[in-house]
Amino acid sequence: MNSPSLPASITISAASGAGAENSPEQVQPAQGYAGDVSPQLAYLWWQSGQAVLVDVRSDAEREWVGFVPGAAAVAWKQWPGMAMNPGFDAALHAAVPPGMKAVLLCRSGVRSIAAAKRATELGLEAYNILEGFEGNPDADGHRGNVGGWRKLGLPWKQT
Repeated sequence: MNSPSLPASITISAASGAGAENSPEQVQPAQGYAGDVSPQLAYLWWQSGQAVLVDVRSDAEREWVGFVPGAAAVAWKQWPGMAMNPGFDAALHAAVPPGMKAVLLCRSGVRSIAAAKRATELGLEAYNILEGFEGNPDADGHRGNVGGWRKLGLPWKQT
C-alpha cells in the first residue's frame, strides 16, 4: 500500500532547530485534549487511516461554505442560533471507532477546541485542527485568505 501524500501544492518540511515545536508535522500540546495539529498533519493522519476527520461545523456552514468529502459530519452546534447539538456525543461515538484518533475541524479552529475537549471526556483521543476550514480573518476581516484547510489546497467541495 502506498503512503498517503499531500496534494502537490502542499508540503511539510522536516522540523529541526529553533521553532521546530511549531512546525506543521508536530502536535502542539493543549489542555483538556490530545493537542493541536496543522491541517496538513490532520490530512496525512486521515488519509493513512490513523484518524477520522470530523467536521464539527453546522450543516449550514458545510452546505454554504464547503465541505470535505469523506469527513464525518458531526455538528457541535447548529444554525440558527448556534444551539448545542444534543446528538453530538452519540454521533461522534458512531463516527470514530474505538482506538482511532479523531481530528476535529471547524471554521477557524475555535469551536473544534470545545468539541475536542468533549470528545476527550468521552474517552477519545481528540485533536483540534489549527486554522480550521477557512483560516483566520485577513486585514479586511475576510476569511479564506489566511491559512486554513481550504486555502492550503486540501480536498474540499462546494455545492
